[in-house]
Amino acid sequence: MTDEPGPKGTKVQQIADALKAAIESGEYAPGARLPGENALAAQYDVATLTARRALKILHTEGLVESRKGASARVLSFRPIRRRGIPRLARGQWGSGKTIWAADDHRAPDVGQIAVLENADPPAHIGDVLDLAPGETVCVRSRRYVMEGRPVMVAESYLPQSLVAGSPITQADTGPGGIYARLADLGHAPTRFREEIRVRLPSADEAAQLAIPAGRSVIKLARTAFDADGRAVEINEMTMDSAAYVLDYEFDA
Repeated sequence: MTDEPGPKGTKVQQIADALKAAIESGEYAPGARLPGENALAAQYDVATLTARRALKILHTEGLVESRKGASARVLSFRPIRRRGIPRLARGQWGSGKTIWAADDHRAPDVGQIAVLENADPPAHIGDVLDLAPGETVCVRSRRYVMEGRPVMVAESYLPQSLVAGSPITQADTGPGGIYARLADLGHAPTRFREEIRVRLPSADEAAQLAIPAGRSVIKLARTAFDADGRAVEINEMTMDSAAYVLDYEFDA
């Protein structure tokens, strides 16, 4: 009953892989209960601790939820398919639609929002926005929730001198959101750049997203540029990796 690595990995990984395959095939549908630790230990001839570790992998990856005194249950949450290109098209926000409308027609709720004006920018933000020493930013912080589940936290940074007195400094920016309001100010985004990386969350990020410390987060930084090439907004997003599929489709 050891967990020594074999041709297909350790016993823990083999059990986790078998359960994941069963979930993906539909053998265990959303909401279904998986076999308990004792049943899995008997089925695979391993120690109960080994079975427990296999189930923990599924929990960390966001496939199941576990509650004390009950076997793990397959989550019914369907990951958000984030369509990276159509959601940023001017025909989307320029017509007053939320950019979320391009993502499987599912829009999360803004569980928390805060707007801070005249904030000192982090060094890397000031560099990208090409701010002079002493220039400040307006910071819009949001926490997004889908079906009662936190899925993303985000902070948008905009030059204070550009957005002062505009609806961008209000919690509700109006139809089309920030980009529509930038257009009203004569600085409509004409180009975007997104940088994506994956890492483990900080303690604060894990707490805000209500995820295990061992689950990766997607860090996505988007910069919006106006027609003159000026960076007018930087949006730094931290996503629960189990809640998203990043979808990019474009012509060759």
